Amino acid sequence: MEAFITSTLLVALAEIGDKTQLLSFVLAARLRRPAAIIAGIFVATLANHGLAASLGAWIASWFAPDTLRWTTGILFLAFAAWTLRPDTLDDDDAPPAGHASAFMTTLVAFFLAEMGDKTQFATIALAARFDALAWVVVGTTLGMMLANVPAVLLGERLAGRLPLTAIRWAAAAVFAVTGLLTLFTSG
Repeated sequence: MEAFITSTLLVALAEIGDKTQLLSFVLAARLRRPAAIIAGIFVATLANHGLAASLGAWIASWFAPDTLRWTTGILFLAFAAWTLRPDTLDDDDAPPAGHASAFMTTLVAFFLAEMGDKTQFATIALAARFDALAWVVVGTTLGMMLANVPAVLLGERLAGRLPLTAIRWAAAAVFAVTGLLTLFTSG
């Protein structure tokens, strides 16, 4: 259960103000099909985080427990610092206007935007840290949905009211605490 709760909390907080949440706002404004957008985000996240968690579990199988503990602990501390840097959405990341369905547009745009994102790397590290692949994937996917569904449904009204700096600091603190706990506790 620790893997699920930690994964959900880390990703939900880290995702606020993240590039993929900004993409959710753009998708909602451009496509105006909330159910299809939410379904696309869910499928893209499940696929992306399933692959990332599988990679993390595979990596964990190659390292001694102490090496893995120190590596993932340091990675979580690095994620804490990375979280403090605000994300922006580049023009290249915005979905093209075209004839594709809202679901497919969201699925592809979200899957690609999540590649190399801090929440994808966090999923790899969480799967390496915890021996609970399914719970990590379920937790990170739920965290992603908790952050992005309101973005799709409430759009700009929500964006202007969120204290993004405070949320970034809270997410960084959660990453830092997770890193320190990973470094200084065993098992």
